[in-house]
Amino acid sequence: MHPIEPELKALMLKSIGGDDRAHRDLLNRLSGYLRGYYRGRLTRMGRSVAEAEDLVQEALMAIHTGRHTYDPAELLTPWLHAIARYKLLDYLRRTHASMRDVGLDQAEDIVAVDDRAGTESALDLGRLLTTLPERMREAIRLVKIDGLSVAEAAARSGASESAVKVNIHRGLKALAAAIARESKP
Repeated sequence: MHPIEPELKALMLKSIGGDDRAHRDLLNRLSGYLRGYYRGRLTRMGRSVAEAEDLVQEALMAIHTGRHTYDPAELLTPWLHAIARYKLLDYLRRTHASMRDVGLDQAEDIVAVDDRAGTESALDLGRLLTTLPERMREAIRLVKIDGLSVAEAAARSGASESAVKVNIHRGLKALAAAIARESKP
């Protein structure tokens, strides 16, 4: 399960139930997450990060107008990723980008994939993140997963920018060590 799955799903269910505040909170949380998602993919394709803002708005609109299609019995993050991926593909088609403009190493970022693999990876990441102290886990989630800048993460968490950077560094180092331990036969 993606680390932010429980929080986002709770907000989505309240949103579907008519809770306007939960809906606004959901869209605000998703905007940072989607911004990081699109910036990373567009940058790897040699595209401008400024294009990400248009995609964020398109994806948020699709989530807003299509929230009635979400099945509460299912995980929310694969549904969100599918919308984000389709919006990216639509955008690339509209802007006349073609697969020949994308290198082979980036092609996997935009073609349809099996969402189960991503969900399994997210479950593994979520499990690993729970082994970290809260301050490290939060810094990694805000910057590396939600796509906030270090300054934004510092403001949201109440920590200094230096503390956020140190927590990310130490947290990633601890995660790498945990992965190495699990990989040993």
